[in-house]
Amino acid sequence: MVLVAAAWGAAFVLMKPAIDKQPVFDFLATRFTIATLAMIVAKPSILRRINKQVLVRGIPLGTLLGLGYVTQTIGLGASTAAITGFITGLYVVLTPILGWLIFKSKVTPIVLWGVAVATIGLAFISIHGGSIGVGEIWVIACAFFFAAHIVGLGKFSPKQDIYALTVVQLGVVAVINWIGALPDGYISPPDASVWFAILFTAIFATAVAFFVQTYVQSIMDASRVAIILTLEVVFAAGMAVGVGQEVLTLQTIFGGALMIGSMLLIEWPRKSADGPKEPGYEPIYEPLAH
Repeated sequence: MVLVAAAWGAAFVLMKPAIDKQPVFDFLATRFTIATLAMIVAKPSILRRINKQVLVRGIPLGTLLGLGYVTQTIGLGASTAAITGFITGLYVVLTPILGWLIFKSKVTPIVLWGVAVATIGLAFISIHGGSIGVGEIWVIACAFFFAAHIVGLGKFSPKQDIYALTVVQLGVVAVINWIGALPDGYISPPDASVWFAILFTAIFATAVAFFVQTYVQSIMDASRVAIILTLEVVFAAGMAVGVGQEVLTLQTIFGGALMIGSMLLIEWPRKSADGPKEPGYEPIYEPLAH
C-alpha cells in the first residue's frame, strides 16, 4: 500500500509538466481511456457483469469523479504538485461533513476538530498576500467533488460488483474529458515524457493500484489502509522537491503538516468506552486515486 501511495503522489509530479505540453482535457481523455481499456483487458468477462443497476449507480458516481479530476488537474496547472496534493487531501475531512449534510450521517467531535485543523492548514497553504490563488480554488472544488463521490460510493456501492462499478466510473471519466477535448480538436501527446506520464497514471496509478488495494483491503484492516494512503500527499510534496520542481516555504510546510494531521485525526481508528469503534470511523472503500 505504501507503493500505491507513492504512485499516487508521483502522479502529481509527472502530470505537472505534462499538462504544460498537452491540454488538460486531452491528457485526461487519453489517460482514462487507456485505464478503462486496461481494466477490461485484464478481465474481459467484466463486460457481462455491467448491468442496468451498475450503470445507474456508476454514471453519476463517475460524473462526480470526472469533475473532481478535471478541477484537480486544472488546479495543478495553476498551482504546484505539493500544494495540489495537500489540498486534495481535504476530501478526507469533507467526506463526513457532506455525509452529514446529505444523509444525516453522524458527525463526531473528532470530525469537527479535524475540520478546524484542516481549515487552518488550508489557510496557510492557500492564502498569499491576502488572497487565495486561482489554482488553489480549483483544487478546493476538486476536494468537494471527491468527497461527494466517496459519500455516494458509500451509499450506492454496497452489494455491487466493485470491479464492474470501477470500470463504468473510469469510462464515464473518459467520456467527460472527450467531450471537453473534441470541440477544439484533440491534441495527442507530443513527446515521450507526456506519454510516460499518461501510461504511468493510467496503468500504475489507476489499474495496478486498483488490484493492489483490492487485495490488501481483503487482508488488512480498512483503517490501516486509509492511514497508509494519507502518505500520498507526503510523497507528492517530497518528490516535487526532490526533482527540483518546487521549493516549499515554511508556511506551506506548516500548512501541509496541519492538513495531514487533520486527515490522520479523522482516519485513525479509536474505541469507545465499551470497546467497539465509534460510529463513522470505518473508512469508505475507495479503490481509485484522488
